[in-house]
Amino acid sequence: MPFNRALLQTHPRLLIAAAAGLLLALAANPLAPLPRALAGWNLTAWLYVLLIAGHAARSRAEEVRRLAEIEDENARAVLAIACLAALASLVAIVFELAGAHDLQGSAKLLRYVFTGSTVLGSWFFIGTLFSMHYARLYYSAEQPPLHFPDAQLQPDYWDFAYFAFTISVAVQTSDVSIVSPAMRKLVLVQSIVFFLFNTAILGLSINIAAGLIG
Repeated sequence: MPFNRALLQTHPRLLIAAAAGLLLALAANPLAPLPRALAGWNLTAWLYVLLIAGHAARSRAEEVRRLAEIEDENARAVLAIACLAALASLVAIVFELAGAHDLQGSAKLLRYVFTGSTVLGSWFFIGTLFSMHYARLYYSAEQPPLHFPDAQLQPDYWDFAYFAFTISVAVQTSDVSIVSPAMRKLVLVQSIVFFLFNTAILGLSINIAAGLIG
């Protein structure tokens, strides 16, 4: 299946969010290149999370299974690229914060609010992507690679979000058992990514708090 057609079928909301973010970055001419890129990324991340939340609220297990049955050879590539982009946004934020020390008053506060929004947006964005990827792996496998405690045979997106965001918050699994080597590898990747994210968020929070007090 061609790359663009596969993306259109399996990641339409991601494409919409990315297009909106790109348009914002191109339209924000008064800003410097780095803030423009971060503004576009901010919109992409939050819009994607909101679109998926709306989709999950309307979807049942049958819809999750139907989407998983669509051939998606690009799912891993999309997940890898998105993780790298989110980690790159953290590096960009460090440079943004470096320039915040020269600002005063409301300009400084706005810079910190923008920075916090970008970090949180990236965190929710990656967690949401992992949730969707877990759903695809679950319903495309011959044997369920996850065992839910209530023996639910047809979990929906909220069940996978529960699993993914538990790892995001605690960097460990909860009451959902992993019974597949491939799934364990993916969980390991997510744990490492969110260990880096959570450590960066802690450091940035301390930096912002010190800047506001100073």
